[in-house]
Amino acid sequence: MGHSDAEEAGIKGSNDHVHDKAIHQTDVDASSAVVGEIQEENKYAYDDSRKLGITGAVFLILNKMIGTGIFSTPSSIFAATGSVGVSLMLWVIGGFLTFCGLSVWLEFGLAIPRSGGEKNYLEHIYRHPKYLATCVLASQMILLGFSSGNSLAFGRYILYAAGNELKDTYKARGVGVACITFAVIIHSVAPKWGIRLFNVLGVFKVLVLLFIVFSGFAALAGRRLVEDPRNFDNAFVLEEGDGYGGGGAYEYSNALLNIVYSYKGWENANYVLGEIKDPRRTLTIAAPLAVGGVTILYVLANVAYFAAIPKSALAKSEVIVAGLFFRNVFGDSAGARVLPVFVALSNLGNVLAVSFAHSRLNQELGKEGLLPGSRFWGSNKPFNSPAAALFLHWIVTIIVLLAPPPGPAYNFIVSLYTYPGAWINSFVAAGLIYLQYQKKEVWNPGWRTFWPITVIFLLCNAFLAIVPFIPPSNGDFWGDGYPYYVFPVVGVGVLILGGIYWVLWTKFWPVVRGHKLVAERIIDDEGVEVVRYRKVKVVKHG
Repeated sequence: MGHSDAEEAGIKGSNDHVHDKAIHQTDVDASSAVVGEIQEENKYAYDDSRKLGITGAVFLILNKMIGTGIFSTPSSIFAATGSVGVSLMLWVIGGFLTFCGLSVWLEFGLAIPRSGGEKNYLEHIYRHPKYLATCVLASQMILLGFSSGNSLAFGRYILYAAGNELKDTYKARGVGVACITFAVIIHSVAPKWGIRLFNVLGVFKVLVLLFIVFSGFAALAGRRLVEDPRNFDNAFVLEEGDGYGGGGAYEYSNALLNIVYSYKGWENANYVLGEIKDPRRTLTIAAPLAVGGVTILYVLANVAYFAAIPKSALAKSEVIVAGLFFRNVFGDSAGARVLPVFVALSNLGNVLAVSFAHSRLNQELGKEGLLPGSRFWGSNKPFNSPAAALFLHWIVTIIVLLAPPPGPAYNFIVSLYTYPGAWINSFVAAGLIYLQYQKKEVWNPGWRTFWPITVIFLLCNAFLAIVPFIPPSNGDFWGDGYPYYVFPVVGVGVLILGGIYWVLWTKFWPVVRGHKLVAERIIDDEGVEVVRYRKVKVVKHG
């Protein structure tokens, strides 16, 4: 995958090239004078007691990765393929692709060691038109960086444990609203307790997964309350049955998108690098450790599901895969009802981790002056936490959670959340290939990704970005009534919306209001390069 360079100086090298230099009064035409807006600087630094070490970074990644995906998406994977063996291979491929992406993000993260993730990487690569990459990514981060899928799954598992119907209802979504509201409140009012809670739930959800894995071994040995589904007989045969099989390129791409969603979170630490101790050491240890462990657990958990759930029931189970597994292994006992609550708590841990990371992204955009009312969104008031940015995350999550009509809403939300990332990842991977082989500037980070790894990651994401526009083999509709093109059109539309905002922000409003947009790059008290976008009034002399 990659290797660590011995010299630390390389990490700093790529930051020496600053492509957006601050504009000073002497840079303006003699007929104009630039009057800068005087703004009070907020303090955004966190002391070391608030920063994450290796253990905290591992759990931050684990909590983002292990959410609803492994407890819910295996149904859609098998429904698309109709093959037990192919489904398991797709999960292995998903783990490999995750390691490919992790290597790419490690290289960028160590070269540009500040919070913000791919926002920083795209800004470094795609410098013209100026600010376009920033606006497009900001649109995707804010409008599609929600916790809706995990909140919905939390609600459905809670209701399943209480003996309610399995169908998607607004009752489950109401429980999901309570879930995301709790996460936002605790991160706002008691941020240290929020971190402690998702650390504890990180351990808990690993234990839940391990319990499923070992219960699967017991099911393979015959310890189940249903007949042997014999799912491993002729495992690689492509079958068509009640609710599964017969999928084409569209179905396979959607299955891989769901797997990507289940693994998503490997990049979580890159979003909050400003809150991580010794990023080079922490990332290179914590990230591979978390991803490797999750990959093994995911594959074994799928083996467990196939050991206890008949094919048709598995394909139709939607979100409640783990719930059916517990029922088939332990029956309808009180214990079997409690186990889905454990899965729900795992989902809560994911909501806590996602809201923690994405609120930091929203705050970064506010700190930089990119958003309307930026000082509000970037503030740490009143609890020394990104409460305003958390509120923004809450608003988007609630809208996406409640807007889709009843039906296969979970799969739709999963695809909508994951799909635009395929475009972003493609541009990041292509940019890394360019940086490694161009000669204009020094690119010598503390980690190197071998080019075949980057190419594989690029081609896979390009496939996931393009194929969803091809009609599925079973007609023009996906699931139980959603047109197949809805999530790719919405996903691309959000990216285009970022381009429209770029036109308004950098072209239209500066002309109307008579100001110039200035990007200032400074080194903060912690030695990290940060950017601030400022509006400076241009006063022309008559």
